[in-house]
Amino acid sequence: MTTDALQAENRPIDWKRLFFLTLGLGLFALVYLSPAWPDAIDPNGERFALSPEAKGAIAIFLLAGTWWVFEVLPIGITGITIGVLQVMFMVRPANVAFKDFMEPSVLFIFASLVIGMVFTKTGLTRRIAYKMLSIVGERTSMIYLGCFVITAALTHIMAHTAVAATMYPLLVTIHSMYANDREPTRFGKGLFIGMAWVAGAGSIVTLLGSARGAVAVGFFKDVVGREVDFFELSYYMFPVGWVMTFILWGMTMVLFKPEKERIIGIKERSAFMLKEMGSVTRTEVISAVIIFSCIFLLSMRSFIPALAGVDKTAIILVSTILFFVLNILDLKDLEAVPWNIILLFGGAMSIGFCLWETGAAQWLAVNWLTLFKESHWFIFVMSIAFFVLMMTNFIMNVAAIAISLPVALVIAPYLGVAPEVILFAALVTAGMPFLLLVGAAPNAIAYDSGQFTTGEFFGYGIIASIVLMVVTGIFVLLIWPMMGMPILLT
Repeated sequence: MTTDALQAENRPIDWKRLFFLTLGLGLFALVYLSPAWPDAIDPNGERFALSPEAKGAIAIFLLAGTWWVFEVLPIGITGITIGVLQVMFMVRPANVAFKDFMEPSVLFIFASLVIGMVFTKTGLTRRIAYKMLSIVGERTSMIYLGCFVITAALTHIMAHTAVAATMYPLLVTIHSMYANDREPTRFGKGLFIGMAWVAGAGSIVTLLGSARGAVAVGFFKDVVGREVDFFELSYYMFPVGWVMTFILWGMTMVLFKPEKERIIGIKERSAFMLKEMGSVTRTEVISAVIIFSCIFLLSMRSFIPALAGVDKTAIILVSTILFFVLNILDLKDLEAVPWNIILLFGGAMSIGFCLWETGAAQWLAVNWLTLFKESHWFIFVMSIAFFVLMMTNFIMNVAAIAISLPVALVIAPYLGVAPEVILFAALVTAGMPFLLLVGAAPNAIAYDSGQFTTGEFFGYGIIASIVLMVVTGIFVLLIWPMMGMPILLT
């Protein structure tokens, strides 16, 4: 017997994992095998029956949600399970259930992750970061600001997880110049917690920052019948993302005021690191041209009729093809793509469409509607935003969007609320899970620094979440209407 086999044989039973694995299966069986549920009745008296397929969709959702929250299996394997259960229990046929795993939004996510790999491999990220540090100087307040601005800006063009992973070693280097060991400091807490927060704030601005945007836009198109393009999303999200970035910087200066006002010598060291990298390489130039050309074409789809009919996924995948044609990436890089995450996205799309197409989302929405039938439209929109904020702290934000957005878009017409404000309010809060480490990968990456505890992250996150809800409310009530966003149906 091999060493690995012996270790597996002697490994103690993970009772916690076994419990939640069984809990997910139990919830699935309880719902799927239960007698028919009563019809949902909307305010107009129309009845909505829950078909066996729709009940099966809810059962799969409960199993997937449990397994995702407690990570009893790799999140990508849970995603595959979603498709398998739909087919095995005849909720949807295989050619429908598994097709969602290669839905254009999933491929868009794949291409955006590849762009992040290129930035990291070519050294473009490090070059930008070192240049920033050589400019901002020694003041810790400006180092905070410089790091946060770079983090937020990079999440406009690459996945926030890749940005956090790229910024992490730089922040470790900065903190080592601030303190002689890895003992927690206020500056260290602010540096890493702030990076995690700002990575979320910046990632809402474009479709490249995270999968949630592409997934949400995909659902919006299928449910509402209108596509929100790259430029429109950025137009409304840019001011929110950057307002939150500067507010979070101010909060960081208050909550984590550095013990020292300056880090002596950091400007010179950064300039030395930049000099060590040498001149900008040909590969860096080609990579930047490819990436920014694709971003330009994505933004121009709203203005150039010839591009309007070209799907955004096809445009961004051109960059992936060119990276391999020009040998910027190779087979090892392709094998390094986080397929676990992509399978998660595929599973999230599949369960979201499953809930919608079987009528389960509509049944849930009509039942939920009774809680809001007397509410003011603003309370309804903010309730959706708060619901998404809570969910995205416990499960992957892609799954939170997949679960909540179809339901919210069904409720909105009953209250005379335009679907656009639902989409954008949900995307704002889905992008900033400030409470729990499992809410977003940058949170977990920041925690690896050892600068803060989970309790500290949660406590400070409550303050940040309250601020986020206030900012979202101001945009919903005042700023977005002034920018031309439809709020109420006419």
